[in-house]
Amino acid sequence: MKKQIKYELDFVIDQLTNSIINVISGDSFQTEIALVTKNDLKNITKKNGWNFNWRAEFQDISKEIYKLTIFNNPNIIQGLLSVSIMDDHVYMNLLESAPFNIGVNKIYEGVAGNLVAYACKTSFQKGFDGYVAFIAKTKLIKHYEQTLGAYHFKDQKMFIETDPAKRLVEKYFKD
Repeated sequence: MKKQIKYELDFVIDQLTNSIINVISGDSFQTEIALVTKNDLKNITKKNGWNFNWRAEFQDISKEIYKLTIFNNPNIIQGLLSVSIMDDHVYMNLLESAPFNIGVNKIYEGVAGNLVAYACKTSFQKGFDGYVAFIAKTKLIKHYEQTLGAYHFKDQKMFIETDPAKRLVEKYFKD
């Protein structure tokens, strides 16, 4: 049996927004989240600036891979999320903003927050009361506590419980 890699998540919550916001214009864009398709993976490569092997994530049947796009613009992926559905929570395996949404020259803010909110929404839909778990890079533990309301559990393990999850879902998903 192939050993599963446990990634330390190192996404930065640049801002919690109501959707995603263009950094230059300040315009807000509504987003959609959908399952990644094999066709989507053609441009999601390290050569194109992505940090992780999303093809390997996609091929792991224990994981669901989602893409964040702007409403009515499904071909430009703003960020990706890999989750596993556990017995009592959703586990975030990986989260990555598109290369053009990272750093000082990023185009959009709010991508990572949007994807975490989706993981929380999935947790509520599965009957897990919003519980989401993940492993954080040590240097980002305080950041996740402050921005997401996540709790530091043990070592680098963190989780988001019902109330912070509810706030994130209400921020990003109005329905």
